[in-house]
Amino acid sequence: MPPLHHRTISDGWFREISSRWRGQALNLKVNRILHTERSDLHDVLVFESQTYGNVLVLDGVVRCTERDEFSYHEMIAHLPLTAHPNPKTVLIVEGGDAGVVREVLKHPTVESVVLCEVDEAILRASKAYLPHVTSLLSDSRVTVHIGDELKCLESNPLTYDVIIRDSSDSGDPAKLSHESVYEPFRHALRTGGNISTRAECLWLHREEIRDLRNAMRSLFPVAECAFTTVPTYPSGQIGVLVASIEPSRTLHQPLRTMADTRYYNADVHRNAFVLPEFARMMLDEGSDIRPRIGADAIDVTTKKRVLLLGSGAVARPCAEYVVRKPGNRLTIACRTLSSAEAIARDLRNSTALSLDAGSEQPEKRDALEKAIAEHDIVISLVPHTYHANVIKAAIKGKTNVVTTSYISPSIRALEDEIKQAGIVVMNEIGLDPGVDHLYAIKVVDEVHAKGGKIKEFYSFCGGLPAPECSGNPLGYKFSWSPRGNLLVLLNSATYLAHGAQVDVPGKDLMSIARPYFITPAFAYVAFPNRNSVPFREIYGIPEAKTVMRGSLRYQGFPDFVKALVALNLLDMEKKSWLHEGLTWAEVTQHAIGASNANESTLVARVKEICRFPTEEESRRIISGLKWIGVFSSDKAQVRDGNLLDTFCARLEPLMRFEEGERDLVILQHKFAVEWSDGSQDTITSTLEAYGEPSGHSAMARYVGIPCGIAVQFVLNGFFREPGIYAPHHKDICDPIRRELEAQGMGLVEQVL
Repeated sequence: MPPLHHRTISDGWFREISSRWRGQALNLKVNRILHTERSDLHDVLVFESQTYGNVLVLDGVVRCTERDEFSYHEMIAHLPLTAHPNPKTVLIVEGGDAGVVREVLKHPTVESVVLCEVDEAILRASKAYLPHVTSLLSDSRVTVHIGDELKCLESNPLTYDVIIRDSSDSGDPAKLSHESVYEPFRHALRTGGNISTRAECLWLHREEIRDLRNAMRSLFPVAECAFTTVPTYPSGQIGVLVASIEPSRTLHQPLRTMADTRYYNADVHRNAFVLPEFARMMLDEGSDIRPRIGADAIDVTTKKRVLLLGSGAVARPCAEYVVRKPGNRLTIACRTLSSAEAIARDLRNSTALSLDAGSEQPEKRDALEKAIAEHDIVISLVPHTYHANVIKAAIKGKTNVVTTSYISPSIRALEDEIKQAGIVVMNEIGLDPGVDHLYAIKVVDEVHAKGGKIKEFYSFCGGLPAPECSGNPLGYKFSWSPRGNLLVLLNSATYLAHGAQVDVPGKDLMSIARPYFITPAFAYVAFPNRNSVPFREIYGIPEAKTVMRGSLRYQGFPDFVKALVALNLLDMEKKSWLHEGLTWAEVTQHAIGASNANESTLVARVKEICRFPTEEESRRIISGLKWIGVFSSDKAQVRDGNLLDTFCARLEPLMRFEEGERDLVILQHKFAVEWSDGSQDTITSTLEAYGEPSGHSAMARYVGIPCGIAVQFVLNGFFREPGIYAPHHKDICDPIRRELEAQGMGLVEQVL
């Protein structure tokens, strides 16, 4: 059996990271992973911890631990039960770990307990790894129902004295604000019945708890909030909302004492309903008396309106940086409102809007122009082909613009209009281009200031899966369209080598890829892209004889792509024979001109076409093609009648980043320097950044945050004259670079 692993466990530690408690996390030392499973409803993990015993985790969030589960289970069970005069029938909803069952059966009046769990996997994992919690499931009074809670409720009206909703989704804001969610529970209660439900954390979810209490009070004459402490729950505290059908019920007063408890007693019961003042004020008076910190502590006199166009991964870190400034009011706009709302969720001073930056329809164009005119600056994170549309609208509205893309001819053609409108259009401020400019300009300026000359300049950048996530034939994963990534590999490239210009046709690009050493830990290959020649002038290094900018990939990537090109799988021409219903073996047969679709025939034809240099390389490439499935009987998803798009449809599910995986951004400048005394040095500037498994990718951070920094510079009036800008000069690069480094980001320089 292979060793178990899980996305939340790294370097021997479990990390509980969630947008529900943004900016904080629980870490637990892991001895060993006991169980992993993905059911239809949940990602189930059980591990043995160093200090809390066995831990059950659902969807990356701790459900219970052997050490502290009793405090939660006792309180959510005994608060409603001891406040009821004679509880006989009890329903437990979604308590699959069965800790609540154990506590309910401590009440001698209880005659029947129904446990309704929607996910059998939770019950099974709990029985196997939390036996002391589930030990009483075999009691004759207990009935276990696996299935939908609504069916269980609707088929048993007026049945239960007490209902305990031990649901892990009870903190979902969409559910908390609707009393309709709790109506079936009320109908299932007998006269005088009590109910308790999980109410999340007073420190983190005050507004949601208020909405929950309001929803419950609209259905029950009595509803009060209590809380308990649980070390492994967010902020060490969890709420319990208790309600009753009986108007005269005093929920905070226990009617019986309890024995055999570890946390609960009569005094704890009474005091559990006494809330801290900050929580009481929020729930009862709607006032927030917490200390104002950070941006909240600043009284804003001037407000700036920022419009962000785009819904890609880079949008969120850019937005997060922009709203750090208390005076900024951010509007996030995408073609679909739901995408914009997802990015804006939990961001201060942010709203969402639906706009289409690429549409030529008059009404959509008018909406774009109106929105841009209402803002002080627009961030264009849409595809680069739409930037000119955005800038034209910004010229009309006299609104500044920031993009992360290269200055294109279509943008340059608008320069006079941009200046006449009096606006700033700042470009090339992401990673590549962007951060690469900041550090190239820095080193060049410092070398020249010391009398040195840059004789050779190399700059290579790669956005790659982290090594542990790179286990596919290409050693690559797609965070956006495979089509765009693959087409780049077919573009021609131009660079300077030893004073001569070298032009490489796209069909030969992968053939000139060469090993590139950065660190002994990685086997990279590098190849040029675009036109590197203008950067001799842009970076002010006319003395340089070699100038090459390009891309980095893991070893083996170029040869695999060469095979794909040779086999016509990246062909963009429409094929009359390519239609739905073909298997992938049949598609490959047509693409390579094989006599039939048998795997042995296809493999032989691939070897004939590719002429692999070694048998080892032949095995590697052909094994990779089998992994992708181009020899398989799977039906091909034909796109746009061409092989490239059809092949991309095959790659998308195979080579996407899965939940919990991380990326690697690797960027290095290398300068061959000759000093005035004739001595020589090699200077490198290197970035090696990893994404956060449950957060932003490294690429998203290194594109989004520099962009956000540039936005603030424009808003602050840094650029004195209108026009088109890019970070090609020291006076722009140095202050932006310093702010980037203040965020803990940047390249590391070394003299080799």
